[in-house]
Amino acid sequence: MRETDNGSSMSVDLAFAENELLPAIAQDADSGEVLMLAYVTPEAVERTRETGEAHYYSRSRETLWHKGGSSGHVQPVEEIRVDCDGDALLYIVEQEGGACHTGYESCFHRTIDGEVVGEQVFDPETVYE
Repeated sequence: MRETDNGSSMSVDLAFAENELLPAIAQDADSGEVLMLAYVTPEAVERTRETGEAHYYSRSRETLWHKGGSSGHVQPVEEIRVDCDGDALLYIVEQEGGACHTGYESCFHRTIDGEVVGEQVFDPETVYE
């Protein structure tokens, strides 16, 4: 993250709802492609700011997770942006490997009609043995 973002105090208020979750979009810093949507807790945001790598909250596992912790496909965060209402975040990242657990570069690799428009960059069966 940029030098100005070091430290854990924030200068904007985040509107965490009663369930303590906010949506966070990961966007590739170079291409501008939207890579994924996940959710964050205050702790996930704090860990992201402390480590410089994306941390999210898994709703299905009900736990904090470090993106790429098991696959090695981490997301170094260049910048965190907050929307005007403080209820959504944008992580601008340098994606290492694929962002999607299915092996695709982006989680948004299909059209609504099912056409695959993204590139598969790794085999999930070998990465998640």
